[in-house]
Amino acid sequence: MSNLAQRIIFGVIGAAMLLFCVWYSVWTFAVFFGLVQMRMLWEFYRMMRVAGYKPAALLGGGISVLIFAGVLGLTVFARLAEEAVPVAAADFHLAGSILIGIIILLPVLLLAREMYAWPRINQQINPFANVGINLLGLLYVSLPMSFLSLIAYGPTSYDYRRILALLLLVWSSDIGAYAAGKTFGKHKLAPKISPGKTWEGALGGFLLTLGMGWALGYLLPELSITYRLVVAGVVAVFGPLGDLAESMLKRSVNVKDSGRIMPGHGGLLDRFDAFLFILPVLALLQLVTK
Repeated sequence: MSNLAQRIIFGVIGAAMLLFCVWYSVWTFAVFFGLVQMRMLWEFYRMMRVAGYKPAALLGGGISVLIFAGVLGLTVFARLAEEAVPVAAADFHLAGSILIGIIILLPVLLLAREMYAWPRINQQINPFANVGINLLGLLYVSLPMSFLSLIAYGPTSYDYRRILALLLLVWSSDIGAYAAGKTFGKHKLAPKISPGKTWEGALGGFLLTLGMGWALGYLLPELSITYRLVVAGVVAVFGPLGDLAESMLKRSVNVKDSGRIMPGHGGLLDRFDAFLFILPVLALLQLVTK
């Protein structure tokens, strides 16, 4: 099977699974993206192992799931409280305490793991560097992906349309950049990081994303056109930056793809790298405009 055929077939299958999980319920959304972000983190740790580091992948993956679940739980409780729905204050306090406790104890757990494994045979890297890589993975991958819960929840409850809108914006940015780059691309955007990207492509992606932001008024009519265009601008600017950051990561460790979970598409970190820069900015935008 040709590479193009693989990309099409597995791309359709992956998109169908993604859309179904987003549409069906908050639980399928949570399970799908909880597993996605854990796999993305594993791919990050895998690349760091290529560079000679020894991150605690199992410990990091378990903590990443707890962070994702904790942010989702706090988001749900906050929405219920805003709507004056009776919620157990003790449960809300417990969820917040667990999440804060994990963050506080994380360096201790990681350092304890390094002390248990010290000294490592044939490893010259400082054990504190391994701890730093573990923390970097959680900050770079897991924490941003957990902000999907903030985006997914509207004023009262889970709203799949908000995630669908985000996906459409990201896909518009990619399609516009690819089409414009192939047709008009001459001036390199970041030749040392990603030689294929051009300023013309970036402009094409920006314009198509703004167009999609306007069209999303049919999907989310309750959002003002100003807000939709601001969100589209965030996606159009920070999405390519997220892609460039992951390209720089792969070049720094000399790997082509972050993983092989999807034939023809590489790893999940390759597919969702734009989200890692987009989601923190959108979460901040949502918080300041409430």
